[in-house]
Amino acid sequence: MRLQLFSDLHLETETFDPQPAPGAEVLVLAGDIDANWTALERFAGWPATVLMVAGNHEFDGRDLVQAWPALRDRCDRFGIRLIERESLLLTSAAGRRVRFVGTVRWSDFELFGPTGRDRAMRAAGYFLKLMAAQRAGQAITPELLREESLACRAWLAAELQRPNPGPADAAGWDSTVVVTHFAPSLRSADPRFGKQPGTASFCNADDDLIGLADLWLHGHLHCRQDYAVARPGLAPTRVVSQARGLLRKGECEGFDPLRVISLPAPA
Repeated sequence: MRLQLFSDLHLETETFDPQPAPGAEVLVLAGDIDANWTALERFAGWPATVLMVAGNHEFDGRDLVQAWPALRDRCDRFGIRLIERESLLLTSAAGRRVRFVGTVRWSDFELFGPTGRDRAMRAAGYFLKLMAAQRAGQAITPELLREESLACRAWLAAELQRPNPGPADAAGWDSTVVVTHFAPSLRSADPRFGKQPGTASFCNADDDLIGLADLWLHGHLHCRQDYAVARPGLAPTRVVSQARGLLRKGECEGFDPLRVISLPAPA
């Protein structure tokens, strides 16, 4: 299966005209597409299936409880399949059944272990102030965000460990693609900023889950990543980020909007 991946387009401020990549069977939107949701209309009538996992900026100034159904309704209006703690089976042109597993994942602030959590949560205050979101009328704090994150993590771990009925079963799959907004590993960290408490607001320590997927797509960091994670007896898991980022910061340099990512073949 051939995939086109966008994230961190920030069309609430950026000028960018997304175009379909020739040969892509699925377009994956890995969050932070448009904080205003207006630009989602650009993906209406897209010639391939469009999947979306929300990013943190999709909730800027909003209440999570109210925003989720509203965002889902807006995505439905334009034919976008929003997945949050959900899996979706799609069949490639070659007949390969692919399970897409999606969630924002948020930050649990344990990128550097439990001992680094307090410093990471203090560093998150700046980002949450910019986000200005609420949950059930209460301002999002690092503690509330960690609750959301741990719920995502629990669901993701359970789904990735769910037994595969097998490709002969209608509910079975041949390959698994995980889509999260937040990164699954410190290996995805932006090299401009390195290892610091604030990095835990962008990456989680989900390294133990990576090997349960064939391909892991993410966004959030305004840089591109493409690396392999070895797993015994199986083809390596490929981890890819295809963030565009902000033009004024030079983050778009090297961004290829028509790049196509091929799902690794089974070992």
